[in-house]
Amino acid sequence: MFKKFTHKNLAFVIVLICFFMPFISQAHPNDEAMEKLSRTDVFFVYLQLGFTHIIPLGFDHILFIISLFLLSPKLKTILWQATAFTIAHSITLGLAMNDIISAPPHIIEPIIALSIMFVALENVITDKLKPTRILIVFAFGLIHGLGFAGVLNELGLPKKEFYNALISFNVGVELGQIAVILGAWFLFGKWFNQKPWYRARIVYPLSILIAIIALYWTIERAFFP
Repeated sequence: MFKKFTHKNLAFVIVLICFFMPFISQAHPNDEAMEKLSRTDVFFVYLQLGFTHIIPLGFDHILFIISLFLLSPKLKTILWQATAFTIAHSITLGLAMNDIISAPPHIIEPIIALSIMFVALENVITDKLKPTRILIVFAFGLIHGLGFAGVLNELGLPKKEFYNALISFNVGVELGQIAVILGAWFLFGKWFNQKPWYRARIVYPLSILIAIIALYWTIERAFFP
C-alpha cells in the first residue's frame, strides 16, 4: 500500500528535481542538434530549459510567484493559484508558438512588470484572499505566456518533436514555480504565517520591495527597451 501523498512528499520530489535538473542536459538547443535527438532527449532538454527559465533566470517570474504566496502562504491555496497561472500561460504560449496570436515584446514585457507590481501592492492593500485573485492570476498568466513565447522563439522548437518540446517546456516552468513556492514556504511561510507580526514584518516589507523593483522594470522596459 502506498502512503498518502502529502506536501512533504511533494517537497522531497521537487528538491530532488532541483538538484538533478542542472545535470540533465547542458546543451543549448539548435535545429540541427534537436533533429538528431530522440523524443526522450528532447523532452528532458526542454524540461530543463523551462525549469531554468524560472530558476535561476526568471527573476521577474520568481518575484511574481512570491507575491502570490505572501498574501496567503498556505500550500493548497498558492498551488491552486499557480495551477491557474500555468493553465493560462500554456494557452497563450501554445497559440503563440503556432503563430495564431502574437504580441511585440516591447508591449508584453512592461505589462508583465506591471502585473508583478499589481499583485505586490494588492498584498499591502488587503489582508484577505478574495475569490477574484485567481481570475486576476489567470489573466496575468495569459500575458506571461506571451513572454514565454518570446523565449521559446529565440530558442527554437524541433519540427518533428514540436509538441513534445512545447509540453516539456511548460512542465519545466511549472516545476520551477513549485520549487519557488516550496522555497518560500520553507523559508517563512511554514514558520511565521500564524505569527501576529507576519504581515508587518514579512508581507509589507517584501511586497513593497517587490513593487518598487517591478515599477523600475516597468519604466525600463517601456522607455528603455
